Amino acid sequence: MPELPEVETTRRGIKSYLVGNKIKYSIVRNRRLRFPVAIEILNINNELILNIKRRAKYLLFELKYGWIIIHLGMSGNLQILTKKQLALKHDHIDLVLADGKILRYTDPRRFGFWLWANNLHNHPLMIHLGPEPLSNNFNVEYLCQRAKNKKTAIKPWLMDNKIVVGLGNIYTNEILLASKILPTRIVKSLNKKEITNLVIQIKYILNSAIEYGGTTLKNFLQFDGKPGFFNQKLLIYGKKNEHCTICNQKITLIKQRNRSTYFCYNCQK
Repeated sequence: MPELPEVETTRRGIKSYLVGNKIKYSIVRNRRLRFPVAIEILNINNELILNIKRRAKYLLFELKYGWIIIHLGMSGNLQILTKKQLALKHDHIDLVLADGKILRYTDPRRFGFWLWANNLHNHPLMIHLGPEPLSNNFNVEYLCQRAKNKKTAIKPWLMDNKIVVGLGNIYTNEILLASKILPTRIVKSLNKKEITNLVIQIKYILNSAIEYGGTTLKNFLQFDGKPGFFNQKLLIYGKKNEHCTICNQKITLIKQRNRSTYFCYNCQK
């Protein structure tokens, strides 16, 4: 957390406040995030924001002479402040805008980061990423081709950013339930009909999560300080020993590559 829906929700929320606005200066209270805050961000001065994009779980601020790359980590969020507010313990970065508003970055666990890139497309974080799951490039033909002869389990495979970006643990659990596929199924055992349904469910669940403002379990807040509401729609994630809402079978929890995997033996095959 935050995953693709939370990052996309943030991007959509802040874009209208930032694009065409200028960053007068930055206030960096703590450079010690996962990586030190880039020196270019510390020295920013009257930089026009041309666009706000997203790639995978990265927010990308396009400026005239480069890009700010933001990752929200495990607990980060960005909020628009319409007036000055006292910074609290975990409020690490402010971008002060020309119109008086402030973009504030809060991150209790400090696993996020703010980096700078002169050339985004050649940046090491970008070059190995798979397709966006909501794009036309992510389709049945693509996933069938990538699934050939793969002997790994489907859940960790879907969470590999080289296959498809941004799904994350919460949504992969939900997607596999909706697709009626056991998370331990070997990838190459899936037939085209199952892969077709999987692609449909990936797009549907991610779009639904974005519509509900993402999922707030602990720290995530939208740009206006409101929580995301998709946690009210979760059917399986975090529901160990509860009963499946589809068939009333008890939900099972296992670990896959140190990540919590929830599934229903009756609904998923």
